[in-house]
Amino acid sequence: MAGLMVLAIVLMLVLNLSVLVLIQRTVAFNDTVDEAQQVRLVSREVLTRLVDAETGQRGFLLTERLEYLSIHEEATQLLPDLLQELAGLTGGDPDLAPRVERVQELSDQRLAVMNRSISLARTGRMDEAVGVLRSDQGKLLMDAMRTEIAAIDEIQATRLQFRTRQSEWAGNITVIANALGGVMILVLAGASAWLIRRYVIEIQAARDALDRTNAGLEHQVRDRTFELTRANEEIQRFAYIVSHDLRAPLVNVMGYTSELEQAGRIIDKQMTAVETRAPKLVEQDALTAVREDVPEAIGFIRASTEKMDRLINAILKLSREGRRNLVPEQLDMTLMVSNIADSVRHQTQASGAEIVVESLPLLESDRLSVEQIFGNLIDNAIKYLDASRSGRIVVSGEEAAGGWIVYRISDNGRGISDRDHERIFELFRRSGKQDRPGEGLGLAFVRNSVRRLGGDITLESELGKGSTFLLKFPTRLILPDAGEYA
Repeated sequence: MAGLMVLAIVLMLVLNLSVLVLIQRTVAFNDTVDEAQQVRLVSREVLTRLVDAETGQRGFLLTERLEYLSIHEEATQLLPDLLQELAGLTGGDPDLAPRVERVQELSDQRLAVMNRSISLARTGRMDEAVGVLRSDQGKLLMDAMRTEIAAIDEIQATRLQFRTRQSEWAGNITVIANALGGVMILVLAGASAWLIRRYVIEIQAARDALDRTNAGLEHQVRDRTFELTRANEEIQRFAYIVSHDLRAPLVNVMGYTSELEQAGRIIDKQMTAVETRAPKLVEQDALTAVREDVPEAIGFIRASTEKMDRLINAILKLSREGRRNLVPEQLDMTLMVSNIADSVRHQTQASGAEIVVESLPLLESDRLSVEQIFGNLIDNAIKYLDASRSGRIVVSGEEAAGGWIVYRISDNGRGISDRDHERIFELFRRSGKQDRPGEGLGLAFVRNSVRRLGGDITLESELGKGSTFLLKFPTRLILPDAGEYA
């Protein structure tokens, strides 16, 4: 059916083109008719003016009254323009142009004969003037003029006859083409109605099937969302419990470490007193153990417990952030990021770096989460600038298709190796030279926060050239428990 529709449309186009060509030919024919009629009228007007000029000449010679000369002069004044118009209408025509030139010559000759007789009459030589009039020269010229004009008229009449037959044929073809076009339109209309009806039925069936599928999917999504939410809550609870339970023995270890440190100082003091009073009673190994080995061991224990304390605090922070209710609001991102940049200006000035905040699109999201995300990323960018060149951090953004907003935080710092692009987002994992303090939790916290806001974070970086973090957020925050835009 689609093939027949295409064939019908092609035939319609052919018919339309044919009708257009026929219409253009009809217009050309009408132009030709107008031109032919104009040539015939002007040629007859030329003959008429010559007859008028001859009449004025004869009247003057017979009556010697000057008013007849005015008729002659008026006609002779109009003739040049008429002949020029006739030449313009027939210029380039191989049949008519030579005859028009002949008419011009005959007209000039006839006017010359007339003017000679009038000049003779004006000088009193009337007999000679009448002799010129009675000669056959003027008659022969006028007869030749009539012959040429009649030939021009006959050529135009023949052409009009031929063009009329062509026009009648074109008109018949146009009528037939229009009739076929009407039939094709009816066929197309019927086929279109049938196709539309069939497609509507198919679309309705597909829509019903899609509605049934969507209903099932919505139920599945709702169940999965509930399960994921419950699992997430359990994970958050587990993290809180684990970190809380870990803190109790950690506090004990830290307390006993302090007691051991105090006991070590007391023993060292006692050993010093014994060494002063009875040096032979003190073993050198005992002194080394009390003064070097024990403090060193206590120092290791203290450093490890402090690191474990920081890790537990980070886990608690992640747990608390996951349980916090999100509050969407309209955020002026340019102002927010500028304030973050101002808060770390002392660090950038100390390192000779600059932070450029371009005009950023507005975002509807949770203020605290967004501030923490941008604050962490800007802190990281400052922390890992390359000391060998002036640091530059640029924050930019634009709206993207599909209701998203993309922000970029770019720096010209150390950069990150390709193999570590995903690793840096994992808990307790770091990349590159470890000459800056940290536990490897910042970017993990950032990714967790970005995903909780319905967004995504990716990294573009090349070692030694700098990094660009791309943040993609929905234009408006979607609250999972509400199931709709806030």
